[in-house]
Amino acid sequence: MSRISNRRTMDMTQGPLLTQVLLFALPIMLSGILQLLFNAADTIVVGRFAGNLALAAVGSVGSLNNMIISLFIGLSVGANVLVARYTGSHSDRAVSETVHTSVLLSIIGGFLLMIIGIVLARPLLELMGSPEDVIDLAVLYVRILFIGMPVQMLYNFCAAILRAVGDTKRPLYFLTIAGVINVVLNLIFVIALHMSVAGVALATIISQAVSAWLVTRSLMTMDGPTRLNIRRLRIYPGKLMEIIRIGLPAGIQSSVFSLSNVVIQSSVNSFGSVVIAGNAASANVGNFVYQAMNTFHQAITCFAGQNTGARKPRRILSAIKVCQFWAICFGLLLGILSCVFGEPLLALYSSDPAVISAGMERQLIVCAPYFLCGMMDVMTGALRGIGYSLLPMIVSILGACAFRILWVMTIFAARPTMQCLMLSYPVSWLLTFAVLVFFFRVIWKKRFSLLFTPEELARE
Repeated sequence: MSRISNRRTMDMTQGPLLTQVLLFALPIMLSGILQLLFNAADTIVVGRFAGNLALAAVGSVGSLNNMIISLFIGLSVGANVLVARYTGSHSDRAVSETVHTSVLLSIIGGFLLMIIGIVLARPLLELMGSPEDVIDLAVLYVRILFIGMPVQMLYNFCAAILRAVGDTKRPLYFLTIAGVINVVLNLIFVIALHMSVAGVALATIISQAVSAWLVTRSLMTMDGPTRLNIRRLRIYPGKLMEIIRIGLPAGIQSSVFSLSNVVIQSSVNSFGSVVIAGNAASANVGNFVYQAMNTFHQAITCFAGQNTGARKPRRILSAIKVCQFWAICFGLLLGILSCVFGEPLLALYSSDPAVISAGMERQLIVCAPYFLCGMMDVMTGALRGIGYSLLPMIVSILGACAFRILWVMTIFAARPTMQCLMLSYPVSWLLTFAVLVFFFRVIWKKRFSLLFTPEELARE
C-alpha cells in the first residue's frame, strides 16, 4: 500500500517525539484557544451589552449542550483512531472507506441532534432547575444552537480525519476565519440589533457553517486515500462497526461526564443567578487551561493509533511519557496564571463585584490543580489509541462521574457551599488518573500480546 501523499500530513511512527508531539499539538492548541477566545467574546458581549440574566442563560446551558452532543463527538474519536491506525499500516482502501463512512455518519447524526435539541431543550432545562428569570432565554439559545448541529458535526468529523494524518494547521486557519466572522456578527446582532442571546446563537451557527464548508473542501482537494468524493459517500458496515466499537464508549463517557456536570450545574443553580454568572465566567477562563492540556489527549490518541498500525509498541510508551510531560507543563503554568490574574480576567465577563467574587471561588479550587485533569485525559487517549475504548469509559464513569454525583449527594449535602461543590473536580481527576495508570500497566504486561508479537514488543 502507498503512503498518504500530502505535504501537510505527519508520519508519527518515526522522528524525535518531544518536538514532534509539540509540533503536532500546537496548531490544535491554538485552534482550541482561538475558538475559546471567540466563544469568550460571545460571553463578554452578552454580559456587557445584554445583562447578567443573558450571561447566566448562556452560561447555564453549556453542560446540557455537551451532554446531548457528546455521543456523536465520541464517534468522531472512533473515526480518528481508525484513520490513524490504517494510515500507520498504509491501508489506503480502509482509510478511504473510513473517511466516507465518517462524513455521512456526521451528517445523519447532526440532523438527529438538531431534532433532539429543539424538542428536549425546555424539559431538560426545567429538570436542571434553571431559575425562572433565566429559563426562557436559555431555551431560546439552545434551540437556535441546535439548528446548526449538522454543520457542527460535519466540522468535528472532518477535523478528526485531518488530525489523524497529522494535518493540524488547516483547522487552525479555518477556525480563525470562522471566529472573526462570529465576532463581527456578535457585534452586529447583539449591540446593533439588540438580539441578546438569539444574536449570539445565530452568529455561532453561521460561523460554524463557514468552518464546516472549509474543512470539507480541504478533504475534497487532498491527495491520497483521505480524499473525499461526495459521490462515494456511503456507510461501509465494517468500518461503521469499528467506529462504533471505539467511538461509542468515548461518546458515552463524555455524555456521562456531561451528566455529572449537569448535576453540578443544578447544584450551582441553587445559589441563584449571580453565582451562576460567576461560575459561567470562571468556567470560560478555565476552559483555556483545559484546552491546552486536552491537546495532548488528542495527540496521544493519534500517535498511539498510528504506531499501533505500524507495529511499534515501544514508541507508544515513549509518546505517552512525552504527552504527560507537556500536559503537566501547560496545565501547571496556565492554571497558576489563571488564578494570579483571575480577577481582571473575570472582570472581562462582568463588572459586578459579586459575580467576580463568585467566579474566584471556583477559579482557585478548579483551575490551580487542572493539570491533574490533563494527566487523566492523556491516559484515556492512550488506551483509546491502542483500541481499548470500553475500559477508560468504565473507569471514568465510576472514578469521576459517579464519584461526583455521590459527592453532591453526600459531602455537598452535608456542607452545601460552592467551595465544597467545586472540590469534587480535582479529587475525581486524581482518583481516575490513578486507576487508569493501573489498568494500562496491566494491559501492557499481560494483554499486549493480543496486539503485538513478542518480537515486536522486544524490538526498539
